[in-house]
Amino acid sequence: MTIALSRSWEHAVVTGGAGFVGSHLCAALLDAGAAVTCVDDFSTGRPENISPLLEQPGFTLVQANVSEGLRIKRPPDLVLHFASPASPADYLRLPLHTMETGSLGTRNALELAHSARARFVLASTSEVYGDPQQNPQDERYWGNVNPVGPRSVYDEAKRFGEALTTAHAETHGTDTCIVRLFNTYGPRMRGHDGRAVPTFVRQALAGEPLTVTGDGRQTRSLCYVDDTVRGILAAAAHGMRGPVNIGNPTEVTMLDLARLVVELAGSPSEIRFIERPVDDPAVRCPDITLARDKLGWEPQVRVEEGLRRTIAWFREDGTDD
Repeated sequence: MTIALSRSWEHAVVTGGAGFVGSHLCAALLDAGAAVTCVDDFSTGRPENISPLLEQPGFTLVQANVSEGLRIKRPPDLVLHFASPASPADYLRLPLHTMETGSLGTRNALELAHSARARFVLASTSEVYGDPQQNPQDERYWGNVNPVGPRSVYDEAKRFGEALTTAHAETHGTDTCIVRLFNTYGPRMRGHDGRAVPTFVRQALAGEPLTVTGDGRQTRSLCYVDDTVRGILAAAAHGMRGPVNIGNPTEVTMLDLARLVVELAGSPSEIRFIERPVDDPAVRCPDITLARDKLGWEPQVRVEEGLRRTIAWFREDGTDD
């Protein structure tokens, strides 16, 4: 993926840079001519996501837990804080690590950016809206979040990270931006990470039943990873503080998504309905008016095309983890 940046960066630090979105960010920044330091403890990120980058000039890997500190030799002019377990399978397995990364890790990344006078971008999430009572969700909506439910470790870690980022900007003048990412998908997702697209693709390619939770009428809004990365870097370059929604405003039901994956994969799989998780949102759809008006950004990859690319990657490179 080659992205024409509207602002040139000399050195970017990407925490969580071996993760799904983080690794795509690292590659895009390197392609644009920036030096990149990837920080990851590999609790959920994968070495194979960044293995093609290890020999590229300007790429540095630092294996570290961001909640324990950030020791970066070269001052950055951009800090992208993307470290965090992000899938249900991961944050339910690592609840305290998730909250420490969202709190202590965010603080350490903010302090690095402040000391270097760098631009700071926090990866937040549509999960801050919880099970929304407003649809679509714009950035002014405060959300409907259960603070003690099974999803709370992730939801509240991100909400705290937003509050901490805002306080740091107001107290210390740190140059910050908050991006709220909606349901990103694409190559390098893990087949067993618990999210709908990789789960459905893995099951379809194996000829297994696709497990749709509840009655399948709940919706998500799927944004292909290339589009998400473009939106993140556009927000970084703009200078806006945010928060700003980065996502696809087209909703799809989980049942329709499962049927589409079966069709595109040419799979004989059937649909099987299973129990719906606690606090699973009924709807999820971003209002991207702010991103369109301020950043000139909107998704370009249609869901069908993005799924074809994702299925092709799983056929060739996907791992059964």
